[in-house]
Amino acid sequence: MSLQRRLLLYLLVCAPLVWAVTLWVSVSRARHEVNELYDGELVRLARQVQAVFNRQHTGPLPAPIPPVADDPLDDDARELAVAVWNAQGQLVLTDREGMQLQRRPGPAGFVDTQLFGTAWRVYYLPSSNGEWLVAAGQDVHERQELVAGLTASQIMPWLLMLPFLLLAMALAVRQALLPIRTLAAELQGRNAQDLQPVSPLRAPAELRPLLVAMNGLFTRIDDSQERERRFTADAAHEMRTPLAVLRAQWDVVRRAHSGAERAQAEAQFSTGLDRTDRLVTQMLALSRVEARLGSGSAAIPHTPVDWPQLVEQAMGDCLPLAERRHIELACEWPPEGQPALPMQGDADLLTVLLRNLLDNAVRYAPQGTLVTLRFTPHALAVENDGTPLSTEQLASLGIRFHRPQGQTEIGSGLGVSIVQRIAALHGLVVVFGPGDNGLGMRVRVQRGTLHPPATA
Repeated sequence: MSLQRRLLLYLLVCAPLVWAVTLWVSVSRARHEVNELYDGELVRLARQVQAVFNRQHTGPLPAPIPPVADDPLDDDARELAVAVWNAQGQLVLTDREGMQLQRRPGPAGFVDTQLFGTAWRVYYLPSSNGEWLVAAGQDVHERQELVAGLTASQIMPWLLMLPFLLLAMALAVRQALLPIRTLAAELQGRNAQDLQPVSPLRAPAELRPLLVAMNGLFTRIDDSQERERRFTADAAHEMRTPLAVLRAQWDVVRRAHSGAERAQAEAQFSTGLDRTDRLVTQMLALSRVEARLGSGSAAIPHTPVDWPQLVEQAMGDCLPLAERRHIELACEWPPEGQPALPMQGDADLLTVLLRNLLDNAVRYAPQGTLVTLRFTPHALAVENDGTPLSTEQLASLGIRFHRPQGQTEIGSGLGVSIVQRIAALHGLVVVFGPGDNGLGMRVRVQRGTLHPPATA
């Protein structure tokens, strides 16, 4: 069901309910006012009759006065009745033929009774000396007719205007929902690549939160598409050269004549395969990290990080390379009683971070040296005895697919970028610089300040 039909249905259901309550209140108030009016008239009539009797009958008790015949032309006269009794209970006056009010001795007041099957309201007024009892009554039907007339006079205009009111409500609802239809038409007219934000300035206040959320979604989709386009372009660009080299090396392998020439060609081909494998692995890891980074911090599991388990796995992955280059791997933990960088995060991504840090340190450390992974309560650092980088080289770190000149080890230029993005995803920063006394190379991953302290 559309929102417009739902609103109209609510109005059509609620309007009669409100009218019914209003009608009940109106009838109640009208009945109260009519009763006050007619009760006042009955009291005035009883007092006038009693005043007349007190002036004209001050002597002996008069003979009973015959009842007055009803005037068949006076319908209103039949709605009223008057009766007077003397102290002995004799009826001395009645204005109704065939219908007589009942005598009820007692204090003055109103009584609701039944006379010949109809409801009557009677006011009894005894004289101060007890000689007369005057009763003035009225048929309740007269009051009900007046209440019904007053109510009908109020309801009829509303009933006559009901069709116009429904038409006005339908037009009002349609006009109120015009911004939604305008927004829907605008979105339907867009193509798949048009992710420009929708301006919420002219939208109603109720639609602004929706437009803000929609614009945020457009931004995230645009960022995701931009990452995919960048990844596709980078992959197409970077994979072109390794594949061409592999094809050329394979041609050399096929055309090799001697065993030594074939062995050398196969070794180069194997190296090319390793380089391609590492490039694909690093690009997939970078794509995964960027997807997490684009989805926000809510995508990171809030689970405590078990650093010993992550270190064991990362070092195990780097051990073959370290053995080939005769590099010794070491890990230093904080003193007893101090935690090792307590935090919550994604164990798989943090393992990738450690593996890339250790892999780079092992690849670019002099053979036969030491690579140390050191933990403190506030940071972790990876150090080797490599040559310190210049200011220009430090500035270029993190640029994807960028590798300094003169590197002999296999690489893709993505490791540092992956480390930086995983760190950003966990609220950490990566700082590069020389080791103690300006010797070696140190990469520090820490919280807070961007300036590392003097020691790790």
